[in-house]
Amino acid sequence: MVRKKYSKKEILLTVASIMAIILILTFYLWHQTQSIRLGYQIRDLEDKVASLKKEVNQLETQKSSLLTLKKVEKTAKEKLNLRKPQKEQIIFEDFQNRP
Repeated sequence: MVRKKYSKKEILLTVASIMAIILILTFYLWHQTQSIRLGYQIRDLEDKVASLKKEVNQLETQKSSLLTLKKVEKTAKEKLNLRKPQKEQIIFEDFQNRP
């Protein structure tokens, strides 16, 4: 049986081709894993944004309920001991006849 001898040039070309293929496959796999990882991060951030929007809506509702006139008046009377002004405390200004 006779074996064919390969020249150094053929061996180097074969090794370089194999290394190039391995490099391309490694880059492709890295790119795919990065894409998947970013997809997971995007999904997590979108979930967080949705939960924050929901929380903002709840807080807006709570704010609206706390700022009703009856609630504000009750708080002013009970916690701050405020009362309605007396007639002599009210000052009326006539802005229409000012020079």
